[in-house]
Amino acid sequence: MEDLTLEQIDRIIEMAWEDRTTFDAIKVQFGLGEDAVKELMKKELKFSSYKLWRERVENCKTKHAAKRNTEIDRFKCSRQTSISNNKISKR
Repeated sequence: MEDLTLEQIDRIIEMAWEDRTTFDAIKVQFGLGEDAVKELMKKELKFSSYKLWRERVENCKTKHAAKRNTEIDRFKCSRQTSISNNKISKR
């Protein structure tokens, strides 16, 4: 986790807050499992924000692929700009 750039950390935080982005998607793009993402969020967010995020994640069925509706078979919205080779899309 130490070798992540600020841009990568920002993108991981953004993905972690998105309801539709699973922890599996973060692992595919950045190599961080669920526990590592939780650790990163705890380190990077204010404690109150981290608590809100944790509550949200616990109640969000789409964050965990196993709990997800089987009709959802992608990591991201079909309208989202492609991200390839772990490079962050230009905004």
